[in-house]
Amino acid sequence: MRVFVYGSELGAATAAAALAWVGHHVSWLPHASQPWTVLQRADWLRREPQLFEQLEQSLVDGHLTLVESPEDALAHADTLWLGLSPAQREDAAKLLAHPSIARNAALVLINNSTFPVGETERLEQRLGGRHLGVALPDMLEEGRAWATFTRPSRWLLGCDDDHGERHVRELLRAFNRRSEVFQRMPRRAAELTKLAINGMLATRISYMNEIAGLADTLGVDVEYVRQGMGADTRIGFEYLYPGCGFGGPNFSRDLMRLADVQSSSGRASALLDRVMDINEQKKETLFRKLWAHFEGNLQGKTVAIWGAAFKPGTARIDHAPVLTLLAALWAQGVNVRLHDPAAVPALIEAVGERADLATFTQDPYRACEGADALMLVTEWKTYWNPDWQRLARSLSAKLVLDGRNIYDPDFVASCGLYYRGIGRRADPTIA
Repeated sequence: MRVFVYGSELGAATAAAALAWVGHHVSWLPHASQPWTVLQRADWLRREPQLFEQLEQSLVDGHLTLVESPEDALAHADTLWLGLSPAQREDAAKLLAHPSIARNAALVLINNSTFPVGETERLEQRLGGRHLGVALPDMLEEGRAWATFTRPSRWLLGCDDDHGERHVRELLRAFNRRSEVFQRMPRRAAELTKLAINGMLATRISYMNEIAGLADTLGVDVEYVRQGMGADTRIGFEYLYPGCGFGGPNFSRDLMRLADVQSSSGRASALLDRVMDINEQKKETLFRKLWAHFEGNLQGKTVAIWGAAFKPGTARIDHAPVLTLLAALWAQGVNVRLHDPAAVPALIEAVGERADLATFTQDPYRACEGADALMLVTEWKTYWNPDWQRLARSLSAKLVLDGRNIYDPDFVASCGLYYRGIGRRADPTIA
């Protein structure tokens, strides 16, 4: 097939690479806000396993072509794949008004963008009834986008006619051989389902964080509670891990989009508002534990932070807990020494160069030199099994604040360190 991809979101880049990889002829028009010259240098794109290399290979092979305007490529395309951000809705409308669309005899529009519920129908109406519109909500996992696109567990296919379904099935046939991954439903249902899924996951996380806070108050190790809850088959273990808050461009954006849908329909959701409030509060959890340990005397302290990215495997810090945490620390005169293997450039771009911030990308222990305490914010694998004796020597206050509960409290305490997690704690058992 001849596919025209428009957008610079992760979904657009992944679609362009994957569809070209399996033999489709793909023309890709990145959004003007992030042209290819910018994407080539984007850490978030280069950090996605296999993706950037596949983009470059497809460009060399000729199955993928970068274009600077729609023109003939869109006029002769079978498929228009939209992968835009919510703020780029008007750009989608402008593209659909391009003369190339009028010259196209038969086109299927696949809306893979994070737009409001009902937008696929509105986009189809802009095509004047000459072309079909199909909703295929973006289900990619940042940090493993290539894997989730090429070996999907499911696609939510919002489609109101059989021709559109056949077209999408043929387009993605190479990725649907292991098992049936399409779940067809009406377009609005698919768009709402995507938002509802992330709303449910966020609710589970926030509820677990509330239980962790209660466990802290009652002196209960929340890990016992988590294991007991997860063992109940009605609940399970997925997304049942307390932590210092979630972030990310898609997850956070979908929650806000779902809240907007609720509000615009006249059904404001107290539950969603509370979920988002809990998450914002949890981003300050490690700061509050630090404050309590030092009894509010933080001026002049130095804190090491491991991890800035909103999740392991990505270089993005969109809505990441580290941003809230840094603001709280700096407001109290704390110096920060931060290590992250991927997200330091994005962090510097967000907060700028500062005298009270030192950053490291290679040796995480360098961030701990001269520090009073260590905060674990992002659970990169390189942090999972540290040299505890070295940390005990480096951290003057011997305090470890674990924002992801990846460490064993008793083991950390046996190394002479204070451990403070989310709903978990232990004091040193050796001098």
